[in-house]
Amino acid sequence: MTWNVWWRFGDWRARHEAILATLRSEQPDVCCLQEAWAVRGGEHQVELLARELGMHWAFSSSPMPGRWHDRVGDTTIDVGNAVLSRWPIGATAIGDLGGEGRTVLHARIDAPDGPVPVFTTHLDSPPDGSAARCAQVERLVPFVAEHRVPEHPPVLTGDFNAEPESDEMRRLGGHLTAPVVPGLVLVDAWRYHGRDDPGWTWDRRNPHVTCHATPNARIDYVLVGLQGPGRGSVERVRLAGTVPHDGVWPSDHFAVVADLR
Repeated sequence: MTWNVWWRFGDWRARHEAILATLRSEQPDVCCLQEAWAVRGGEHQVELLARELGMHWAFSSSPMPGRWHDRVGDTTIDVGNAVLSRWPIGATAIGDLGGEGRTVLHARIDAPDGPVPVFTTHLDSPPDGSAARCAQVERLVPFVAEHRVPEHPPVLTGDFNAEPESDEMRRLGGHLTAPVVPGLVLVDAWRYHGRDDPGWTWDRRNPHVTCHATPNARIDYVLVGLQGPGRGSVERVRLAGTVPHDGVWPSDHFAVVADLR
């Protein structure tokens, strides 16, 4: 599961409870989060979620949180990527993608049948920022390749702030253009949905979205390395977090949930 949880915006305390309720309902084995928050020397969203859900966790903060601090007027709160896991996290690594202080977090999940290399990231957000995101992809894919394992294809998740037809997503996938790393093809799990559903994760029926001028879009992804039938094959994919909990919409993004063999 991957989900942008909208940092400390809006009524973040009520949203935290709605996020927790959604995760309890979905019960993901692995959940990747973007825009997770951590108060320096204080509360930590991912630690709180992990404690409530009985999961392991890892977190990486942005090295450039200034633009986030400016939006809420508080310099004590970090923002970053995170991984929650039902199974132990055997190793972690962080890659610098540049741009607006973007990083990628790697967590090697020590699942019962062998390690699963999981990655989560959040690319630059400006609508006209495709060139910057392409440059970040040029750093991102070699990082994924460096941390591959033979037992399971890599699983790359995140908020890419890019639609499926964009240059940056085509570079990530490797189907429509040469992949950044030869032989490393990352498949968009939503292609296995099998129905006429746009899969919008940025959806104007969400009241947190309607205040923006931007249209509906699919910008959040689970991408899985293509290595033939077997482990990592996408069996099902769906959206989550698409309804309010006790009247509270948990985030401005919907989550993507993929069942992998």
